[in-house]
Amino acid sequence: MPPPLPLLAALLLFLVPLAAGQFRGFSYLLNCGAASATTDRRGLRWLPDAPYVSAGAPRAPPLPGGLLDPTLATLRSFPHRPGAKFCYALPVDRNRHYLLRPTFFYGAISPSASPPPVFDLLVDGTFWTAVNTSEDSLVGAASSYEGVFPGRARNMSFCLGVNPDYTDAGPFISTLQVIQLDDSVYNATNFEKSAMGLIARTKFGSTGDIERYPDDSFDRFWQPFPDSKHAVSSTHNVTSADFWNLPPPDIFNTAFVAEQAAPLVLQWPPMPLQNDSYYVALYFADTLPENSRTFDVYINDYLFYKGLNVTSAGLSVFATQWILSGLTRVIVTSVSTALPPLINAGEVFGLFSLGRLTYAQDALALESIKKSLQNIPEDWNGDPCMPAGYAWTGVTCDEGSRIRVISLNFSSMSLSGYISPEIAKLTALTDIFFANNNLSGPIPNLRNLGKLKRLHLQDNKLTRTVPQTLGMIEDLSELITSYLDQYQRTY
Repeated sequence: MPPPLPLLAALLLFLVPLAAGQFRGFSYLLNCGAASATTDRRGLRWLPDAPYVSAGAPRAPPLPGGLLDPTLATLRSFPHRPGAKFCYALPVDRNRHYLLRPTFFYGAISPSASPPPVFDLLVDGTFWTAVNTSEDSLVGAASSYEGVFPGRARNMSFCLGVNPDYTDAGPFISTLQVIQLDDSVYNATNFEKSAMGLIARTKFGSTGDIERYPDDSFDRFWQPFPDSKHAVSSTHNVTSADFWNLPPPDIFNTAFVAEQAAPLVLQWPPMPLQNDSYYVALYFADTLPENSRTFDVYINDYLFYKGLNVTSAGLSVFATQWILSGLTRVIVTSVSTALPPLINAGEVFGLFSLGRLTYAQDALALESIKKSLQNIPEDWNGDPCMPAGYAWTGVTCDEGSRIRVISLNFSSMSLSGYISPEIAKLTALTDIFFANNNLSGPIPNLRNLGKLKRLHLQDNKLTRTVPQTLGMIEDLSELITSYLDQYQRTY
């Protein structure tokens, strides 16, 4: 077996209770840009996304193709502001982990048309992946991404990031599914450190549609993988509760079975993979009732499991940190001549480290400042500093042992309201610039900001009194205030 690397964590959101019987725990489905709730053909209720996001505008796909799913009839689009992130704010249970599936439908486009926007997906302080829907849009199809993330606080942020290295158009989103998973599902992953991004989830031998809810309790997508030479169908009474990952029982009713006296060799997943650590789960059940067979399982010529004894009751084997690179082969080889080996289903996830978060005291202080102001930038949501390159507009951070806010440059942003006293809790600040806004009220007591060097408050409507406590900040070398342009003081 190749040497293991650090595992992957999980990530996600809190869910508002859906109608009874839809999903376990708390879950919600957001129909982005929709004006009202809708129910799809599977009986799932989709809610408008407006209560969870403060930015963007509803619209229809600009070039709609053939549309079978009514939840894809609208989307939410966001402006192209390089370095900005636009976030959904979602309450979560920090002790649980969640399946997150955003879907993007841009409509059908011609090869000569401008391609759809490319942008980043961010969860809390973690970079997840880049979204590129170009290939799907050429055939009028939607693009979905799936990850598993932990709740890390009372709220979780799911964000679309405008990366200046990509395209010159703003991001968009059609739907967002957030589904709370049972504690046993993917529980071998250390979600305190890692998250999971789905690479492939496959039902071998199936020729039908994608298997999902209601067969799968969490609406996971099991893709068919037909092969007339090796496919076998059967009927099992497998109980999902017997498996930690709670797969739908129907995945055990199809299988690939090797020819007699020959190994079964699969190239799966069907795409090349980067050299990294992956979560791999394989599912097996004998196709014959009250029967068993024994075989070895290899992945890329490394022994994955030796002497696996498979019965009609079914079983699964998994590795949490398996190294894969390039095209992957799964090989099952019989250890006896009685019955050939088989395989029913499999899952592969990429593992990636959870990003760091802004120091909690600073994040809470900025939330208080945000509440005291009006006309704030649309990207003041999600983690204030992280991931790197996606800090709030006007906020500069230092990524030391703790991620601290060191500068606020909110000058000429047309802000109104007042300066929250909670600003004094940003104890790493060296610069505060609030000039040329429409702020009123007193200047807060800033004596705790011992590192403050520059304070610019001119061209506002602040109270005339300059707090004497400012004179107690030894490093403060530049103070500029003015009241209705009457005077200016510099120290």
